[in-house]
Amino acid sequence: MSQTFSLVDSLSLGDLQVFLSRAQRVEDGSVRLIAGQGVLAVYVAILVPAGLLDESPTVLGLRTFALSAADDAAPDSFDAVVPVRSLLERLNRLQSEIVDPTAPVTVNLPMQVNTVTWAAISPPRGGWKSLESVETSVLEAVAKSGIDEVAAAIPTGTGEQIVQRVRSEVWGHPIPGFEYVPAGAAFAGLSLGFLSGPAPVKIYETGPWTRLTSDRGHVLVKRRAWSLQR
Repeated sequence: MSQTFSLVDSLSLGDLQVFLSRAQRVEDGSVRLIAGQGVLAVYVAILVPAGLLDESPTVLGLRTFALSAADDAAPDSFDAVVPVRSLLERLNRLQSEIVDPTAPVTVNLPMQVNTVTWAAISPPRGGWKSLESVETSVLEAVAKSGIDEVAAAIPTGTGEQIVQRVRSEVWGHPIPGFEYVPAGAAFAGLSLGFLSGPAPVKIYETGPWTRLTSDRGHVLVKRRAWSLQR
């Protein structure tokens, strides 16, 4: 029997479609879905180290969605990793079949994958300490500058190893004034549409994790061991 989850309405379905479509443009890989206590947490990877020698941080995007209690067949909780492309295809098909936009929408999960290394790490639920907030304009400027720098440093036809090294260097740089936040966090926020609100982005930290929270979603950063001391 395939696993399912039920979103509260077609608006939530559309929000999930947009979030996954943005993530796919950056990394056409997998998405981690964790359901429990009436909430669906959706994690996507924006930046991940390519190997043990890659010192770039792990940068994840997170959106949460309310689940409907209308589908009694849906499990109370699950933790699954599925291909972004396959899930998006299902969401697009469901969107075209909607009759009542206020009715819950049940989604069948695609076949799971078990080889996604970043999905094996989970940020803690508690213990977050509030730090100084940052204006969205600062993060947007850092992200756009980094995008231009990466584009200028990577000519057409460059090998994947060099591409990964350039991205690691650019997105691993600390944000001026917020040295504990790598530029890759700003890139994730811009790419996923989290920087479009007027309110400042709140920053929290616990252990090796940093979380940037806006009205539209969360960016989670796990720093490598070498960067834990400031």
